[in-house]
Amino acid sequence: MFGLWLNRIRRGFNRSPQELRRRLGQEARAMLDRYRVSPTYGLDDGRFVAQFGVDNFEDFWLQLSDRPYPALTERVETAALDAVISEDSIRILAAAETAMALQVDLLGSGPETLSRPILWDTDFKVEEDWPLKFFRDIDILNPERGSDVKVPWELSRLQWLIPVGQAYMLTGEEKYASFVRDVLMDWIEGNPYGRGVNWTIAMEAAMRIFTWSWFFHVFKKSDAWDGYNFRVEFLRSFFEHAVFCERYIEDYGVNGNHCTADAAALVFAGLFFGSSKQAEKWQSKGWQILCQEMPRQVLEDGTNFEGSVGYHRFVAELFFWPARYRRNCRDEVSLDYKQRLLQMAEFTRCYTRPDGLVPLWGDSDDARVLPFGGQSLNDHSYLPDMINAEWEIESAGFSSAEAKAESFWTHGPNSIFENDAQPSTSKAFENSGFYVMATGKDHVFIECGPIGYGGRGGHGHNDCLSFEAFLNGVSLITDSGSFVYSASYEQRNRFRGTAYHNTPMIDGEEQNRFVSEAELFAFQNDAIPEVRRWDSSVEKDIFVGAHSGYQRLARPVTVVREIVLDKKHHRLILCDSFEGDGEHAITIPFHFASESVFEEISTNRWSINAEGQVFELIFKVDERWQASKRLGWVSPSYGVKIERPVLEFRSEGPISSLSVGIFPKDFAPNDPTAWLDGAL
Repeated sequence: MFGLWLNRIRRGFNRSPQELRRRLGQEARAMLDRYRVSPTYGLDDGRFVAQFGVDNFEDFWLQLSDRPYPALTERVETAALDAVISEDSIRILAAAETAMALQVDLLGSGPETLSRPILWDTDFKVEEDWPLKFFRDIDILNPERGSDVKVPWELSRLQWLIPVGQAYMLTGEEKYASFVRDVLMDWIEGNPYGRGVNWTIAMEAAMRIFTWSWFFHVFKKSDAWDGYNFRVEFLRSFFEHAVFCERYIEDYGVNGNHCTADAAALVFAGLFFGSSKQAEKWQSKGWQILCQEMPRQVLEDGTNFEGSVGYHRFVAELFFWPARYRRNCRDEVSLDYKQRLLQMAEFTRCYTRPDGLVPLWGDSDDARVLPFGGQSLNDHSYLPDMINAEWEIESAGFSSAEAKAESFWTHGPNSIFENDAQPSTSKAFENSGFYVMATGKDHVFIECGPIGYGGRGGHGHNDCLSFEAFLNGVSLITDSGSFVYSASYEQRNRFRGTAYHNTPMIDGEEQNRFVSEAELFAFQNDAIPEVRRWDSSVEKDIFVGAHSGYQRLARPVTVVREIVLDKKHHRLILCDSFEGDGEHAITIPFHFASESVFEEISTNRWSINAEGQVFELIFKVDERWQASKRLGWVSPSYGVKIERPVLEFRSEGPISSLSVGIFPKDFAPNDPTAWLDGAL
């Protein structure tokens, strides 16, 4: 216990006075909860439902059943689904059977069969238990613990049960309703209010509110959910979740996706319960926070301020679903709120590559609000369609075939757009510092923005001036992803560090220094970005950027990177120069896609085979620069890492520039060296 509070005090030195005051206020409330069994303790059933204006639980259940909901929850015809997404009903029924066999695959675990009863407080990836004690006595950021707290959290979000609900909507078979009921009862019995790892932060209660509210509306008329005792336990526990979110909302001044999730869940809980002062308070408070946070977290160009593509998707969903819920209840959503969501959709459209997948930019724990489709975790293509359909904006369909399910289960079959969207075009997102060079077959994603989360780091990485390159229809160079968070402090810092990104590193130093060993989501704000040029034309795009991350060195250096995309020939040129003097050790890694195979042709020329295409990489000969191949890692999703090749350039001594050209062999210039010299 002493170590727990010592770690909290250490982290407190890096918090603002406003955040410290709010956290201390929550600690005072937690002292009361330590001795309170439940927010509903002492309330018999009659007194509990009386606050909602009814006399008994049967009437309460009917009252809640009549309320609107923002997703499909009624019977769905198999033919209607399969007409939109071919054979998706088969996928759903198979996924439902897998879930009912208690088989899960979460956060890189691989297939895992759960025990009966389910061990909700266990990280089954390493077979380590979290204690079932008061939530404030559990240290979820203990570097000595090998367990990943996200595993029991993800299990308890119960999103792995969504296919079971969908199967019930397709078939009406009671076995699906019975199974979900039994799992919910098992969770309620194993996780008493405020006790155990699944209550340690408000966000986890919030994430359960989303799924539990959907389960209620899917199964509310089923025979399996008709038992009095189950209905009482379920609704009382649901109520406890809302109370917990309000008491411990993660609103500390500078907020991120945690606060957004908490507020979104309060809107859900308020609109779900509907007819009481408490429910109205939740809904009002949650919506007020969301409206407050929208312009703070979503910049004017529609990008999320945390510096992460994965969290952009998650936060867009967190802002979207409460807005849709309100509109279904005939409540107002402001024009500014709507416009920011539409801008978030546009950013998603622009960062999506021609193959329908997204850059592995910044952190990602694969978080979703209500995941309905079977598409890849890195397929965000449904988001523009889902948001546009809410406001009946006519647009060409952008969703991949598999991702159409997201709009289907949200808006219904009539919301599906025809897939005739135009390919992405080049665009600058100046507020966030993201730049996209794009054609129908090329996509270069460049980061030249602040570290994220208001300059504190958050889910951003040390990736200023890094890039991903998708050329001539092939994913060639990618970011490294994020792998894990608290499960391994060493791996966490490697994957968010400079060396794991396609950007120069000087003297082995990070662009932005880590704050401390105890802070996994914070950086010093050293690398201030500067965009010096952005030109986009039909023939080529040119970007020039710089950052100040190495101005703190004894002999200061400013990193400058120029990137040019030749759109007609799918050729890419990068020139790195360094403003400063003195001797320095510089490394510039290029992290290639995992299936790439390459070999050295000559001193300054490499051949790369990727997805059946041959590319060549050349660099300007300079005896101070040496190129060598090594192995690295890429994490395509949370908890998963795959070995992949890295081509690394190294220089030691007086600083000099490096020019690199990459092109498909089919579009090779007649004289590559002359082309590289003349293109810059």
